Amino acid sequence: MISRLIFGILIINAIATGILNGKTNPNKIFVVVLDAGHGGKDSGNRGNGYYEKKIALNIALKVGAQLEKIPSIKVIYTRKKDVFVDLIERANIANKTDADLFVSIHCDAFTSSKAFGVGTFVLGLHENERNFKVAQKENSVIFLEENYEQKYDGFDPNDPQSVISLILMQETYLDQSINAASTIQKSFVNNLKRKDRSVKQAGFVVLKYTYMPSVLVETGFLTNKKEGAYLNSRQGQEQMSNAIAKAIVNYKNKLETTYSDNQIFSTEETIKTVKKLIKNDIFFRVQISASKKSVALKKYNFKGLDPIFSEKDGLIYRYFYGKTSSYQEARKLKRKARKNGYKSAFIVAFSNNKKVPLNSVIK
Repeated sequence: MISRLIFGILIINAIATGILNGKTNPNKIFVVVLDAGHGGKDSGNRGNGYYEKKIALNIALKVGAQLEKIPSIKVIYTRKKDVFVDLIERANIANKTDADLFVSIHCDAFTSSKAFGVGTFVLGLHENERNFKVAQKENSVIFLEENYEQKYDGFDPNDPQSVISLILMQETYLDQSINAASTIQKSFVNNLKRKDRSVKQAGFVVLKYTYMPSVLVETGFLTNKKEGAYLNSRQGQEQMSNAIAKAIVNYKNKLETTYSDNQIFSTEETIKTVKKLIKNDIFFRVQISASKKSVALKKYNFKGLDPIFSEKDGLIYRYFYGKTSSYQEARKLKRKARKNGYKSAFIVAFSNNKKVPLNSVIK
């Protein structure tokens, strides 16, 4: 078990590398994962005969080409050619590289050919039926994957109630995700004068499993004849990629400015911060599920896992497995929970019995 002294050292390291509270160290390479939606056997939407998968890939590659010119930015692609990639694998690619930002690029579609404009999404509950339809369209890709029911723990893209569990893992990064999404959306509107369909929240599977700020961009409607032609053109793709690349750089710069203004601690200040965090009784639990229904905390209700804890947040009950002050032990608990069938289990940090961002206490 990690002693409080060693735990304090880990926190000092987190502060030194710019992890605390979402600030970014300007001396650290900024890793961006560009996710071109769809691909291979999944064409995406075919509005007006266009291929969403091709347009999304072209824009992603053009964004990457611009960002790769900047030495302080590293670009990772979930795909660089016309291949099918599982949604969860896209998230795994981002997680394995410890990315700072995940951007998934798509083209929208609607039953009415009059709909047009660009929108940017972060993970969250649907505010209206339209947001659900957008997420439903993108999430339906899982039906093309093998063993999708086991892989996504029974998630059903067609069931609005299924989406409740999607928001849990991204809660820690929601503010940063909204900040990134707003920066991208403003870039489209200010630089290209595109119709502003604003930043919205909806339940996208591809955003659920990422452990960093994540956004999904709907670059426009292929079902709109004029906008579809624009997105399918070289000029349209170059303009869209320019706007996204500028926004990512602006987002990075904002984080670094915040870091420079607020995160440069003297040794004495750092020690005070560590002592305060150590004093705050930090511990970890593994969140395994959430439901609108209250469930008795018995082993047989949670696939043999014990002990189980619960908390009520609004209308939702959240269920946690175990409690430990050691992050390494928490990782073991997470592995056991996933082995027992909770494939989406993840670690949650608490300080003084209140949830805190995991990356604020460990890295």
